[in-house]
Amino acid sequence: MRYQSALIAVRDVKKSLAFYQRWFDMEVEVDLGWNIGLKGGLSLQEHFAELVGLPQESVVERPHNMELYFECEDLDAFAARLRADSSIEWVHPVKEYPWQQRVARIYDPDRHIVEIGESMRMVFARLVRQGNSIEETARITDHPVAFVRAAVEELP
Repeated sequence: MRYQSALIAVRDVKKSLAFYQRWFDMEVEVDLGWNIGLKGGLSLQEHFAELVGLPQESVVERPHNMELYFECEDLDAFAARLRADSSIEWVHPVKEYPWQQRVARIYDPDRHIVEIGESMRMVFARLVRQGNSIEETARITDHPVAFVRAAVEELP
């Protein structure tokens, strides 16, 4: 057995596809009409309740019990693009967590939460540029020293 993908129920598969292609550069792996599989393991499913035999009203909008997570190298630039689009509905603007990662959360067209996080590699780089050692960076971010070291060594 092996994991294949996550599937989210959507009202309009073409609208959701356009959202994920525009904002996250996702590419179609397979288009089956009501179901579109994207490279990376996300599937968009229109008519989900009908497909699985559930009442339509049981497909809840804004469930707030899961999120899709993306990382980017330049969170400030990405957040600026989001802010320029009045159709984007925010869960919250960019905020920083105790482990120093900055993230923003928005809703997709069906009100699933989408998190956009600064890649941890960029967090490590920022902390090292600020004068922290690899060991201090690992402590601050609560990541293993070997993981931080390997990520920082990959930086240009």
